[in-house]
Amino acid sequence: MSRFQVRKVAVLGAGVMGAQIAAHLVNVKVPVVLFDLPAKEGPKNGIVTRAIENLKKLKPAPLGVVDDAGLIGQANYEEHLEQLRDCDLIIEAIAERMDWKLDLYKKIAPFIGPNTIVASNTSGLSITKLSEALPEEIKPRFCGIHFFNPPRYMALVELINTPTTEAHYLDALEGFVTSTLGKGVVRAKDSPNFIANRVGIAGMLATMKEVENFGLTYDVVDDLTGKKLGRASSGTFRTADVVGLDTMAHVIKTLQDTLSIETDPFYESFATPVVLKTLLEMGNLGQKSKAGFFKKVGRDVLRFDGESQEYVPGGEKADEVYARMLKKPAVERLKLLRNAEGKQGQFLWAILRNSFHYAAIHLASIADNARDVDFCMRWGFGMKQGPFELWQEAGWLEVAKMVQEDIDAGKALCKAPLPEWVFKGPVADAGGVHTAAGSWNPTTGTFVPVRKLPVYERQHFPESVLGSNAPKAETAGKTVFEDESIRLWTLDEQVLIASIKTKMHAIGGGVIEGLLQAQELAEKEYQGLVIWSPDEMFSAGADLQGMMPAFMIGGAKAIEGAEAELQNAMLKLRYSNVPVISAIRGLALGGGCELAIYSSKRVAAMESYIGLVEVGVGLVPGAGGLTYIARRAAENMALSTSKDVLPFLTEGFTAAAMAKVGTSALESRKLGYLLESDVVVAHKDELLFVAINEAKALYTSGYRAPHKRSFPVAGRSGIATIRAQLVNMRDGGFISAHDFHIGLLIAEVVCGGQVDAGTLVTEEYLMAMERKAFCSLLTHPKTQERIMGMMSTGKPVRN
Repeated sequence: MSRFQVRKVAVLGAGVMGAQIAAHLVNVKVPVVLFDLPAKEGPKNGIVTRAIENLKKLKPAPLGVVDDAGLIGQANYEEHLEQLRDCDLIIEAIAERMDWKLDLYKKIAPFIGPNTIVASNTSGLSITKLSEALPEEIKPRFCGIHFFNPPRYMALVELINTPTTEAHYLDALEGFVTSTLGKGVVRAKDSPNFIANRVGIAGMLATMKEVENFGLTYDVVDDLTGKKLGRASSGTFRTADVVGLDTMAHVIKTLQDTLSIETDPFYESFATPVVLKTLLEMGNLGQKSKAGFFKKVGRDVLRFDGESQEYVPGGEKADEVYARMLKKPAVERLKLLRNAEGKQGQFLWAILRNSFHYAAIHLASIADNARDVDFCMRWGFGMKQGPFELWQEAGWLEVAKMVQEDIDAGKALCKAPLPEWVFKGPVADAGGVHTAAGSWNPTTGTFVPVRKLPVYERQHFPESVLGSNAPKAETAGKTVFEDESIRLWTLDEQVLIASIKTKMHAIGGGVIEGLLQAQELAEKEYQGLVIWSPDEMFSAGADLQGMMPAFMIGGAKAIEGAEAELQNAMLKLRYSNVPVISAIRGLALGGGCELAIYSSKRVAAMESYIGLVEVGVGLVPGAGGLTYIARRAAENMALSTSKDVLPFLTEGFTAAAMAKVGTSALESRKLGYLLESDVVVAHKDELLFVAINEAKALYTSGYRAPHKRSFPVAGRSGIATIRAQLVNMRDGGFISAHDFHIGLLIAEVVCGGQVDAGTLVTEEYLMAMERKAFCSLLTHPKTQERIMGMMSTGKPVRN
């Protein structure tokens, strides 16, 4: 496939978004230089330097590894414009001022390379108007590229063309943004605020209006409009605080300035809410100023009270009856809400009705098709379903009639009727806007299929909308074996795939049996084995709950047998004669981490969180995790001139003893759970494709299992050194007596017990020590407290 080669990117503007875009480019190994104005005092790059330093403090972390902040190049417009000539992509991300942007474009135009794509990260200004400042030869390579905050984590990027943008440049950029940056791309029309912010901000304004109508408090509204409604857990007002109330006000002003009652029948509902004006006048901009609709004081979260203009105690929850309603199937749920007698139920129906009404009225002017609107709301605003998906699931014509009745009764935000296509023609006949043929485009009157670009051939199971009848990973391919714990299947008869099905993909007896069966089958009939599941988690670890009955009946001895089986399974995977690839996404904790590290190779999504966390439940890793730490320390020592294994053990011991979890695939690599030879994939939907190809590549290159080798351990002197450090931590009040006990057990295993430093041991020897330590802790009252606490509350107990 022809690729858009991006050797270097320039980001213009070191504000919150610009700096974070630069950080994400570093995450995916794209060289980047960050520009801003020359500082008036001190070093000329001072503004950029401070922005990069600030990246290290931001939460959630924009950088996969904080130390990589140093990889961002620093530049200013006065001294370094020549550097733009070497950039294949220039992303402008300065403040949302049309005059400033146009002035900057004139300044940089002479330094833009002949094939460089130039893109503006504006959140809503006209891309066509921005392009007018550029020379004719650059206009075909100019477009909008709208990231969402925070850009590392938010999936959505909107691409917006102008009438002069050439299609092949936009296609090339979509490939880069999708595969290299790991984003979901939607092509938006050049209308005010594009798709996501147009629909999303209008929805937030409508919600604020209905909050006033029904007299609800912000904490109750957030409880109603968060996870219970299938939206971002931050709800409406916490989301506004995170986005920034000044940013939100700017987007609202864009709507006010660029639209009118003639171009948007909802225009009258775009007035800046009084409470928002009040907060802005107070300088309360949300999270960035530590106060907005909510304010955190110590451990307490206060909410703003519009009447008193003071912060008052928050935390009020919605009525439980509505939580139950929201769990009902969509058809029943919407009818219950529409007919609700309480204010909270009436409020929920009002905001859903408004979202359906707004999306239907504006679909033709903002998007190519209904699928793009739904993806924008899912990827840009954290919704589980977009408005059209929910509408369709609840019964297209039935909901349409309810919405239109409210419009006719004057209950809606405006009097504009639903478009005719809602009630008559192909959409009404199909029961909605999404079909197997594609999603509805009201301009052409057709159902538009998903755009076909080479980059999407790398996604076996891309995200799809309800009603599209896209193939599902759970039933795709040829099933070789399936039970309640695991599914073994293949897409191509060459690589076997094992998908864990248990809750949180916990590893119990059924999963172990299935993995062993998969490994045997793969050796006989396939080129390799890929362990992959289609949802958000690799594995949360061993099935502790499943172990409890055996422990109650047979005590620690019964568990020791199960642990031995689990360890043997890990060794079988490690020494398999065909490659075993763990395709990791989301959590890989405890036993899930051990499953990954005992595979031949790992392919990890950027957002993978890997670690040995057993200390949190009062245990030590028992499926080979400590053995792996000891072996890797010895292997790393062998690559150096040192003969002392202890320095190479320190990081692994600390990670296990402190239950450290990598907050990205990059940090997990730093902790030693991923190797330099492992592959990190930016886009989650490319994970399976890459893993299958890694298995095939290893097989084709003549893969053989590694030799079983003995390796040196740190021995009793290593234990003594670690013990002294643990004593200091215990006596200083940093760890409890039980933490000290567990830490010492970990030290004894990773150091190989009471032997001389440099003694050679086997994996089986250390695994026996692991089992003994694991089982001894199971009978300890403090560990039992931690296990029961975790199982009952989901939170670790510190004792």
